[in-house]
Amino acid sequence: MGLEGPAISSVVSRLAEPKINLAAYGGLVFPLTLMIEAPIIMLLAASTALSRDWASYVKLRRFMNRLGAVLTALHIIIAATPLYDLLAHHVIHAPEEIIAPARIGLLITIPWTWAIAYRRFHQGVLIRFGHSLKVGLGTGVRFSADATVLTIGYSVGGVSGIVIAASTLVAGVVTEAVYVHLAVRKTLRDELKPSPSPERPLTTRAMLDFYIPLSLTQVLLLIANPIGSAAMSRMPLALESLAAWPIVGAVNYITRGFGGAYNEVVVALVEEKRATPVLQRFGVGLAVAATALLGVFMIPPVANAIFGDLLGLVDPLPGMVRGSLLILLPMPAIAGVQSYFQGGILHSRRTRGITESVALFLAVVALLLVGGVLWGAVTGLYFALGAFAAGEFLRVGWLWLRSRAARRHLHTRDLTTLPRYSRRSL
Repeated sequence: MGLEGPAISSVVSRLAEPKINLAAYGGLVFPLTLMIEAPIIMLLAASTALSRDWASYVKLRRFMNRLGAVLTALHIIIAATPLYDLLAHHVIHAPEEIIAPARIGLLITIPWTWAIAYRRFHQGVLIRFGHSLKVGLGTGVRFSADATVLTIGYSVGGVSGIVIAASTLVAGVVTEAVYVHLAVRKTLRDELKPSPSPERPLTTRAMLDFYIPLSLTQVLLLIANPIGSAAMSRMPLALESLAAWPIVGAVNYITRGFGGAYNEVVVALVEEKRATPVLQRFGVGLAVAATALLGVFMIPPVANAIFGDLLGLVDPLPGMVRGSLLILLPMPAIAGVQSYFQGGILHSRRTRGITESVALFLAVVALLLVGGVLWGAVTGLYFALGAFAAGEFLRVGWLWLRSRAARRHLHTRDLTTLPRYSRRSL
């Protein structure tokens, strides 16, 4: 999935008015679309944790469809009414030249949220029953759809970059949702339906108590993206910063994606006896490998080849992206640590600590960005990334604090299930 952003940027940067279309995509369309879909992102974790029997699955599926319908209606209201002008002009204060094309992109991406809700919900079922390979294959299907739309759009010529970018996003997620629908049918029939009902059936209240804090977490987390766009729009090199933002975000997503996916690994496997030592060792290796990958992007010849030659970014964007990577360097390791602490909290089903950590993150980011706007002496891209990095450091610290009880419980469980002679090794 991390390759989707660079692929889109590579094509858009080779079409007419690349800075404007990249800024419209990265500064308005993608942040607003993510903000709208935020409440459904944690359906993956919720489905992984709660889809243990058919009754629970049906209850969650009904909730998923209702939430998808409400958020799709919200997307239409934002994209097709004067509310968009209010957000773009007065809240985000976007450069005037990107506002009209961004609206077109938002209208095209209307199917995005419900497709992602359906996909993530059923991916959780696949992960729950040990079919994560099918999830990975679905990502390949998605990227194939992306590549098809990008190739057609570039070959035809004369199509606006924002139209191609938004159409690629929609084609990818809808195609992957169709694939997941086909891939999950056997698991639903042969594994989920025959699963025994738990002693304590999942109630609506228990489901909402579990999910609402997670949903609020993602809403708060993804509100930070429009806030970042609003701040960069008011700082030096506003258009260039917004144009570079999706590239930097894609690199961050690729290198943090390993640690982000680790969250579902922890949720799915932490219930196993003696799982925590293995998960810890794996998490450390994952963090080292992802950080090393980001380090490769920072090697000057590699950076020049990717951001200049492969993606075809126009000056000064390649230099700005290269300068941003140093700020991103701690992020892959932080993502892995966050996922481990968060997985422990999810296992305990006391998810309030996750919401608190993101609220702290958002508050710190907002305060720092306000300070950056008032200062007005630093390029928006660099200051925004620094603010986000500071917020992530505080967020992981809070997760460490709030996950202590859950981690202590898991550690005690693993000690009591080990043979006596091997307990000291923990």
